[in-house]
Amino acid sequence: MTMPLEIVTLPCLSDNYAFLIHNPASGETALVDAPEAGAIRAALSERGWGLDRILLTHHHWDHVDGVAELREAYGAKVIGAAADASRLPPLDMAVEDGGTFTLLGEEVQVMDVSGHTVGHIAFYIPGAEAVFTADSLMALGCGRLFEGTPRQMWASLSQLAALPPQTMVYSGHEYTQANGAFAVTVDPGNPALQARISDIAEARGNGLPTVPSSLQLELDTNPFLRAADRAIRAHLGMQDAEDAEVFAEIRKRKDNF
Repeated sequence: MTMPLEIVTLPCLSDNYAFLIHNPASGETALVDAPEAGAIRAALSERGWGLDRILLTHHHWDHVDGVAELREAYGAKVIGAAADASRLPPLDMAVEDGGTFTLLGEEVQVMDVSGHTVGHIAFYIPGAEAVFTADSLMALGCGRLFEGTPRQMWASLSQLAALPPQTMVYSGHEYTQANGAFAVTVDPGNPALQARISDIAEARGNGLPTVPSSLQLELDTNPFLRAADRAIRAHLGMQDAEDAEVFAEIRKRKDNF
């Protein structure tokens, strides 16, 4: 029987997450995003793991700052988007939307999820029922649109929403409690959202991360995936608008929240 991959949610900086992916059978380890080297090196040392691959979702400093030190310390190979290679640390493997590669014995599917930045990618590992979304789809939210358009981000989120609902979403920041405070302003009658807000408060009160979350939970509670929801549309007075237009209004309200 094949041993499942072990995935570790690793707090970095003030509110970032990196993720260690470990294959117990082979002893190999990969990392998704590298906000800082110190916390990652400490976590690897504590577990007696090396580091073989570093996967990068996008070029923002709080996702790549630790790459140079980690590459030098472990000899890890760096994987990132060909479309954003000019803004990423030097890549050993450049990947494209729709492409696949093998990581720790599992197939990884590359998804262009531009919006937060242009060239942002997500890594979907079907065999592990896991998707690493960084600052595209986030727990109870989505990333700010620094470079892309609302329509572009809606298309990206729609791709992610179509993954199997049991998929676990590994996003890049601990913003969930603040996201919940906003979500209830556009989806006030949603009992699943109310329950999630309570669960988030309990988790954070105990110092626990709210990442990862299941895609099903996001579909039920995350307003940025729920532009087609009749109650949200009625609350916004946008019953006849396109989904992308409803999403844009929700994103605008969040930016002004």
